[in-house]
Amino acid sequence: MNSPEGLTALVTGSTDGLGRSVATELAGRGLTVLVHGRDPERGARTIEEIRKQTGNDRVRLHLANLGSLAEVRDLADAVAESAPRLDVLVNNAGIGTGLPEGRERQESLDGIELRFAVNYLAGFLLTERLLEVLRASAPARVVNVSSLGQAPIDFDDPMLEHSYDGVQAYCQSKLAQVMHAIDLSERVDPAELTANSLHPATYMPTKIVLSERGQALESLELGTSAVLRLAIDPELEGVSGRFFDRLEEGAADPQAYDADARGRLRNLSEELAGR
Repeated sequence: MNSPEGLTALVTGSTDGLGRSVATELAGRGLTVLVHGRDPERGARTIEEIRKQTGNDRVRLHLANLGSLAEVRDLADAVAESAPRLDVLVNNAGIGTGLPEGRERQESLDGIELRFAVNYLAGFLLTERLLEVLRASAPARVVNVSSLGQAPIDFDDPMLEHSYDGVQAYCQSKLAQVMHAIDLSERVDPAELTANSLHPATYMPTKIVLSERGQALESLELGTSAVLRLAIDPELEGVSGRFFDRLEEGAADPQAYDADARGRLRNLSEELAGR
């Protein structure tokens, strides 16, 4: 990978929590960092604070509601137009199993089960639309922030219309992220692009965790270190299609390694995303 000072990274969901911590660390290492959020005021405050904390003025804001496929497309187009290169894409934005969004079944603006839409489909569409830019910036990296909380996708009811559970919704969306990373690793030469996923840490002190559980278990610093390792560590040059548990390689749910299941997910994703 090139020197960090010459790299550009996009981190989704980076106006708070893990995403903000990762964006701040990347900026501190000299990268050009594209911060993503959906609230203009919080976004402006975030980039101002990151610039002040790191002394790096190459921190820019991109706004998008990832619950809208149209806004995801616009985000991809805006990044492609404004950034001459994109070396790292961290798909971090997500919704937990319950609070603060709620425990009842919800749908995105496109009528897709909300956790599947935000946690997985938005990252799928964003990555696919930015694939040309990423490959042109070779060697580039895609990092999907997944979880050890994974559940097989029920392709007979992927939107959980007949039996909804927030934990199931979250866990199948997280497995879908792992499956997409493996799919990418098989389609793209790792000399051009690597794609990996990870469980960064367990119950970090983020808004999602604190809203649902009230207390954290592991540190934000651990999660940040784990993401940074996949994003910029030279030792992982050319490593693709793997799942990492914190700082070590781990094993995902068996469905992730089922080629037929990955093919069904890709077909479903392209249908839902209108590709």
